[in-house]
Amino acid sequence: MHKRIFSFLTLLTCVLILGSCGAPKKGGTSGSSGTETSAQGPSASQWRTGVKGKWVLNSVTRENIPSSYTIKNIFDEAPVDCFIGSVWDLPGGNQRGSITFNAEGNLCANGAVRTIVWSIFNPGKTGGQPSFQFKKLYAGDKATNVTSGYRLDLSYADESALEMRMPIPLDNGQGTLLFKFSRVAN
Repeated sequence: MHKRIFSFLTLLTCVLILGSCGAPKKGGTSGSSGTETSAQGPSASQWRTGVKGKWVLNSVTRENIPSSYTIKNIFDEAPVDCFIGSVWDLPGGNQRGSITFNAEGNLCANGAVRTIVWSIFNPGKTGGQPSFQFKKLYAGDKATNVTSGYRLDLSYADESALEMRMPIPLDNGQGTLLFKFSRVAN
């Protein structure tokens, strides 16, 4: 009888040990490669809170984009230089905001205001990181009827600074435009 109880307890212990050695749980790391199995960093909700507010775009810099590569415009709107100094108003609530242009130039519309609807894309169970996305709205448009938009990778946000990256497809790979914002004092 004691032998059977001892055998049962040994088998139960082995099952419990083997069960705890299964696949890593969300938030853990895989054993052999050491790479993360889940997204690190803020959640979509935390990014939404961090992005809310009024921001001025201070700079747009190229990362891994050759200087000979020409970027004619961004967001199907205007050249990069026209966006420098623009104010991005990203309030909470219904997340309808605006981009106000403040640059002078041949193709720049100083004082023009572009209405946008913005949100934080939540990749959910598909994996990946949350990202900033927006749609431009023209007079008479309803956000639900606008099917095209833009998505930027979120890099950093705190009380005074915001950084987002926009992937740029190149002939031989991909580059990035880094957008650096500072919060506008109220």
